[in-house]
Order: sequence, then structure tokens, then C-alpha cells
Amino acid sequence: MIHHLKGKLVEKNPTHVIIECGGVGYFVNISLHTFSKIADVESINLFTHLQVKEDSHTLFGFSEKSEREIFRLLLSVSGIGSSTARTMLSSLSPAQIRDAIARGDVPTIQGIKGIGAKTAQRVILDLKDKVLKVYDIDEVSLSSNNTNKEEALSALEVLGYTRRQSEKIVDKVLLQDSSLSVENIIKLALKNL
Repeated sequence: MIHHLKGKLVEKNPTHVIIECGGVGYFVNISLHTFSKIADVESINLFTHLQVKEDSHTLFGFSEKSEREIFRLLLSVSGIGSSTARTMLSSLSPAQIRDAIARGDVPTIQGIKGIGAKTAQRVILDLKDKVLKVYDIDEVSLSSNNTNKEEALSALEVLGYTRRQSEKIVDKVLLQDSSLSVENIIKLALKNL
């Protein structure tokens, strides 16, 4: 198992990088999240996951251990392959995926290209307990936060904003401070809409 690679960044693309370590160039698949975290510097360090199949050995790289952990959890779900997991991590940050799974937020996961309702439900069903246990998330605080979010979204819909548009803004607001009241969530969301 290759735990991480530290070496010279030879090539950087939104879907992959090439890292030279000890004279060997490694082709490493990455998500857009990792791409955005990689600075244009000569030396690079990525945490890796090696996928071994009959016909190929594929290396995936991550800027953070937490992203690799979410990737591995996603791979454990039946019907989620490496390309789907990478697409999920390109669409949402690891924290957003983790929180959506913990909250049982099917619409957020289903909003990812290529993920249908059944797959989103399976991801949540298979991973919710693991995510709550691994990340030590308290379900009580999670449910009150989710209630505030739902109330704020309903209020924004009444004000004429689409749910999809306002949900992205509300999620950003809650990422900055998850203890906000419904009123404050709405106020901050309206500033950004």
C-alpha cells in the first residue's frame, strides 16, 4: 500500500497530477477539491489510495487525510466506484459530504451529477452510522441544526427564492457558524442571494 507521495510536481491538471519521486513519475488521479488545494509549487505531498484490479493499478491522491477517508467510505458502498466517489468529492467538499450523510440529507447527495435517489439513499443508509461514530458527531445537535436549516429554507422559498439556489447559500452560512438561529441564517443568506 502506498500511503503518500512526496516529490516534484511535474504536471497539474484538474483530474490528475504527475509527481516525480526518486526518478519515477506517478500518474495520480485527483478530485477538483484536491486540485484547488494544490499550490503551484515544486514540491508536493499527497495522501494516496491505490486501487488494484485485474487489469490496472490506479492511484488516487488527496490533499487531506479526511478527503481520503471519505473516499474510502464511499468506495465501501455497493454501486459506488472510484470514478463516482471522485465525482462526489469534486462536487462537494469532504465536510459537506460527511455532514449530508450524518444529517440523512438525500437531496444534497442526489444533487451530485450521476447520483440518483436510490444511490443517495444507499450511501446514507450504509454510511450514516460509520460517519457518526468515526467523526463523533452528536445526533441531537445535528437534528436541531437541520431543523433551523429547513425553517430558513422554507422562509426563503416564501420570499420567492428557489430551494436549490437558497440551499447552497444556507449551507455556506452554516459552514461558517452552525449555531446560528433561524433568523440569523435568513439574514445572512439574504445578503448573499
